[in-house]
Amino acid sequence: MKSYEKEQIHRMMQALQQAGYGKGTTSPNPPVGAVLYHGDEIIGAGYHEKAGEDHAEIRALEDARKRGNGELIKGAELYVTLEPCSSYGKTPPCTDSIIASGIKKVIYAVVDPNPRHRGHADEVLRAAGIQVQGGIGKEACEAFLRPWMHSMATGRPWVIAKVASTLDGRIMRSKGRRSISGDEAKVFVHNLRAESDALLVGGRTARIDDPALTVRYASRFLSPRKEQPWRIVMTHSRDSLPEDLKIFTDEYAYRTIVYENVLDIGGMLEELYKERGVVQLMLECGGNLLRQFIMAGCINEWIQIIAPIISGGNEYVLPGEYLDSEQRIISPEIIHCGNDCVIRGLVHSSHS
Repeated sequence: MKSYEKEQIHRMMQALQQAGYGKGTTSPNPPVGAVLYHGDEIIGAGYHEKAGEDHAEIRALEDARKRGNGELIKGAELYVTLEPCSSYGKTPPCTDSIIASGIKKVIYAVVDPNPRHRGHADEVLRAAGIQVQGGIGKEACEAFLRPWMHSMATGRPWVIAKVASTLDGRIMRSKGRRSISGDEAKVFVHNLRAESDALLVGGRTARIDDPALTVRYASRFLSPRKEQPWRIVMTHSRDSLPEDLKIFTDEYAYRTIVYENVLDIGGMLEELYKERGVVQLMLECGGNLLRQFIMAGCINEWIQIIAPIISGGNEYVLPGEYLDSEQRIISPEIIHCGNDCVIRGLVHSSHS
């Protein structure tokens, strides 16, 4: 790889870092980051923070002006993780502001899958005399945008199954000890919550554990615009849930949704995306409900936190008979969280 190409990728990774600041706050929009370069210096940077508000490109331009770099924008290069929008939505097209600014070149990573925008920025910007280059840092930015791209393509949220288990596959410790994983893993989970739009449990988990399902211990940057995730409970009967549960009585009670007797999980997911703007949903449910999601083919990513504990007992990660088709984890990532081990990867169903 040539040194110039390496430098371009480095700059795109800086834009991707900016995008990370908006992860968990932009749904149903994508989290996008941008940096402005004049020569070898960053003169402005920004990220999209909330749907209906300025996009990353506009915030990078504003940041450059706030820094006193307004005169350097003309002739600058803009690195952005997603192809700039080129049509009116809740905000004007970013291409208009880019053209008006005098930027000489736009480098983006991922082509926008939205038919309203896909490929249009290239035409508009080139017609205005601006150089355009796509595909720089594409692999990393596509992986980052995967939940949003999935929701755009399917009309459903990206579903992450999060499981904490002992070495022998149990999800509950003996002698009434509720917590399986350690403090580092707790922070890891709350970082995941901070990136998610909704968390889902079953009625049994709600009754036994009385979870708060809020973001409290995240170590990552958390925008003050971040709302607590929707708390979703799937149960056979709303009446089976005690009225004094935290999810019904705390300050975020308005963020709690109860679904009774769900027969079509896919339909429920479509409703969450369409009506609530949920792009990423994390399951924190027990094994029986987890099995239902697997059988429905509705899990996209699997994250299992394994604690170095052998406990025995009857509470398994996935109780019941063999699945009709095995669920394989593609290119699993292994992460160490204190004494715990995390296995994370995409889910692929394959008939054995």
